[in-house]
Amino acid sequence: MLMFGKKRWLVKVEEEKEFHTHLGIVTIGNAIGKPYGSAIMTSKDKQCWIFQPVPFDYVHKFRRPTQIMYPKDIGLILMMTGIGPGSHVVEAGTGSGALTSILAYYVRPGRVFTYEKREDFFEIARENIAKTGMLDYVEFNHKDITEAIVENNVDAVIIDLDTPWLVIHPAKQALKDGGHFVSFSPTFNQIEKTVHMLKEEKFYNIKTIECFSREIQTKEGATRPKKFVAHHTGYLTFARKTSDQLID
Repeated sequence: MLMFGKKRWLVKVEEEKEFHTHLGIVTIGNAIGKPYGSAIMTSKDKQCWIFQPVPFDYVHKFRRPTQIMYPKDIGLILMMTGIGPGSHVVEAGTGSGALTSILAYYVRPGRVFTYEKREDFFEIARENIAKTGMLDYVEFNHKDITEAIVENNVDAVIIDLDTPWLVIHPAKQALKDGGHFVSFSPTFNQIEKTVHMLKEEKFYNIKTIECFSREIQTKEGATRPKKFVAHHTGYLTFARKTSDQLID
């Protein structure tokens, strides 16, 4: 990734490739052999910095047929579920593949089993995820997840659909005991239906959280919140699967 100030570009490094910017032409081959954090010069004698891309850099450039989750919400999901290397996670719907890619990044060499019933979204998501290099850790299911989840004994089921309550019973069948259920919903009535069904299915530790985040503009004598602030994006409902086994 090349950076100059607030500008950032994801560029594939090739020996003879030239990349045109407002700062001049960058000969991409000059980056070969340089460590991350180094600079290369443009034709206008300006410095561009070389950094290793993070998941956000890829997702930021995705084709987006649907709204994607914000980093603040994704970060909370990772912290609240504890999923990590080796985890197996079911996700729906795939949408543009943004959440899928980030989950795959953190669970590798585990797997993300993603469900999407719309063919047009499915193909866009596959293209997007391929750009991140995470395809080897994603298994695609072109199915309606409300009908059934094929996988079992998974660590988490994460839902970003209009009707998450319809996935709770299939999720219970797929989750290992103690596994995590997460749903992202933009409205209160969706939360109410989801929590009611979680209680019906005897999930435990049910809680709904709204996460706020705002970036601060730091400038001497003018430090203040930036004008654009991602306040409400949605509500995250978390729950844990309990064993059906009764203790005498």
